[in-house]
Amino acid sequence: MKEDDIHVFLRVVKKAVNQWPVPLVGQLAEQGSDPFKILVACILSLRTRDQTTAEASKRLFALSADPYSMSKMDSKKIEKAIFPVGFFRTKAKQIQGMSQKICEDFNGKIPDTIEDLLCLPGVGRKTANLVVTLGHKKPGICVDTHVHRICNRWGYVVTETPDKTEQVLREILPQKFWIPINQLLVPFGQSICTPISPRCSSCELNRFCAKVAVPSSR
Repeated sequence: MKEDDIHVFLRVVKKAVNQWPVPLVGQLAEQGSDPFKILVACILSLRTRDQTTAEASKRLFALSADPYSMSKMDSKKIEKAIFPVGFFRTKAKQIQGMSQKICEDFNGKIPDTIEDLLCLPGVGRKTANLVVTLGHKKPGICVDTHVHRICNRWGYVVTETPDKTEQVLREILPQKFWIPINQLLVPFGQSICTPISPRCSSCELNRFCAKVAVPSSR
C-alpha cells in the first residue's frame, strides 16, 4: 500500500461502515460534544459491548452528568448504575476519582490536552485522544487495537504497538483523517477486518490489501 492510497482505502471503508449504527461515543459527539460524557463513556466502553455501554451511560447520566456531582456520588451507587459493564467496580472508582481530580486540579473543566488527560485515573492514550478529538474538536489520532491492526495489515505502517502506530500516523496520515479514522476502522475491524480470519471475500479492498500477518481468511 502506498501512502497516497489511504484516501481510497478510507473512502471504501466509509461506504462499508455506513450500514452500521454509529458507536455510542460518536453519537455523543454528534449530540453536542460534551467532553465529560465522552470521557465517562470511553471509560465504560473498555472491554464492553457498545449496547451495554449505551445503556449503562444512560442510567449513570440520569443520576449525574457533570464532574462536581459525580465526584460526590458513592462509588457503590455508580457501580449499580453501570453494571454489567466489564470491570464495573474498578470503573466506578476510576470515574469517581477522575471526577474529583477534574474538580480539584482543573476547576471542573475537562482537560483539552492529552498530557493533562493522562493524569486522570483510568485514562490512557486511546481515551485521551477521543476526548481531545470528539469532545474538544482538536487534532488528535485515537489508535486502539483495530486501528493498529488494520493499518499494519494494509501495510500502511509497520509498528509493534498502538502507541507506535499513533506516532507514525501523526507523521504520514493527512490531518483531515486524524479524527475520523478511529470511527471508521473500529466498526470495520469489528465486522469485516476482524482480528482472526477476516472476511476478506466480502471486502472491496481484498485485491489491494497487503494482508500482512493474515494466515487465513474467510
